[in-house]
Amino acid sequence: MRSNYKRLGDYISPVDVRNKDLAIDRLLGVSISKTFIESIANTVGTDFSNYKVVKRNQFAYGPVTSRNGDKISVALLNEDECIISSSYSVFKVNDEKQLLPDYLMLWFNRPEFDRYARYMSHGSVREIFSWDDMCNVELPVPSIEEQNEFVDAYKAIENRIALKKKINDNLESTLGTLYHEFFTCSSTDDLPDGWRVSTFSDIATVIMGQSPDGDDCNNDSVGEPLLNGPTEFGVYSPTPVQWTTNGKKHCKEGDLLFCVRGSTTGRMNWANQPYVIGRGLAAIRHKTNTNLNWIIKAIVDNNMQELLAASTGSTFPNVGKDLLNGFQIIIPDDASLNKFENQGHSISQLISKNAREMEMLSKLHQTLLSKLST
Repeated sequence: MRSNYKRLGDYISPVDVRNKDLAIDRLLGVSISKTFIESIANTVGTDFSNYKVVKRNQFAYGPVTSRNGDKISVALLNEDECIISSSYSVFKVNDEKQLLPDYLMLWFNRPEFDRYARYMSHGSVREIFSWDDMCNVELPVPSIEEQNEFVDAYKAIENRIALKKKINDNLESTLGTLYHEFFTCSSTDDLPDGWRVSTFSDIATVIMGQSPDGDDCNNDSVGEPLLNGPTEFGVYSPTPVQWTTNGKKHCKEGDLLFCVRGSTTGRMNWANQPYVIGRGLAAIRHKTNTNLNWIIKAIVDNNMQELLAASTGSTFPNVGKDLLNGFQIIIPDDASLNKFENQGHSISQLISKNAREMEMLSKLHQTLLSKLST
């Protein structure tokens, strides 16, 4: 153990308070994004008396790690008390004058913690990161003043990202409103002059992804960046984790990236650079004017339920090229499209600017987390 590192078990204790009097009915779970989330479990007829109570500034984590990929489900409760399944382990910091819960949560957010926890997990049927394993985690515990400085810096970045995301959500809502104001008609039988009903392929180009051979892929930044699906998606644009030396299908910067397979069908991102795209994605762009790619997204948003309803797949939807190209849309005249371009493109540029700032702030987050170990 490095001299400035301490054993976590010396600072934390398990908590096992049950909801025996049924005083709490707010049921939460813990996500792999390390936050408490509303439970989606079917709780009809469930006896909540054996569920564990979690109070503010207490932690919960899921010891079974094999079902979560590379992430460990652990979170700090920063709000009013809740109940959680008895399958979770709940614990608290013994003395917040020695170790801040928020500082400890920063350590849990480090990818190095996830890698360590997965490596230490064991079991023949289910891999478990046990309570003893958690107690044996080693971390630096600086002075409480230094801990506060780290936490304040992290939260300042976090709040800035949240603000920018809220602004972008409002701007995207404004674009949707513009689309409806300009292009929604009550009946296709009475369209304005120059407007027509046609297929999506008349206005958009769709490129379906094709996965390169596995032997041509790497994690060493050799070749072209590769996107396989939504696991690489960010708030606005993706971050590649793989590269390939034999790309088959490509998107351009500014293309709309659309998930076409599985449970994430319909999720979208914007390409912030050229990428090779795998079979889980399609790239979509306006045929003649990339400034109108935002109207392409508005059209897709407006027809999403129709697309999903028409998709194939016994368990999860799959959207093919013919379906994307062939669904019916209303195409306005050029003057109306140009009017949308003037207003919509300026809004889209603001969204793009905010998104780039969020990406930069996210990198600062990771840089700050990496400094915890120094």
